[in-house]
Amino acid sequence: MVARGIASWPHASMAVAGSSLGGFYATHVAETRGCRAVLLNPAVNPARDLAKYIGEQTAWHDPSERFLFEPGFVDELRALEHGPVARPDDYLAIIAKGDEVLDWREMTGRYPGARIKLLEGGDHALSDFDTHMQDMMDFLDLA
Repeated sequence: MVARGIASWPHASMAVAGSSLGGFYATHVAETRGCRAVLLNPAVNPARDLAKYIGEQTAWHDPSERFLFEPGFVDELRALEHGPVARPDDYLAIIAKGDEVLDWREMTGRYPGARIKLLEGGDHALSDFDTHMQDMMDFLDLA
């Protein structure tokens, strides 16, 4: 769906941004389209990490809402995996050592050569997101 939506975008001047699983998807788009990406505490191996949740799950935002996480979803994630990033200069990753969901060492290791802003403390949600806006704008030449 995303690929269809951005098919006509000018890839040389576009950029993507994503947080957590969105960072994984943003990496896929950046690698396949040759664009820049800003990643916020990006998931680096969601197929591995989410495989243990196959089956019926409870929505985090509403415990009364349930959904089925199917094995095929893990296969779909695996199909979007890439090796080392082809153009590390096209990436800015903002990573919090205090992320309670993902390991900062794995995140930084996934993007060798990329611009990494490694935060002492912090959390998965990057609750101080607004303090990083200028870095993102500068990286994307939008300032």
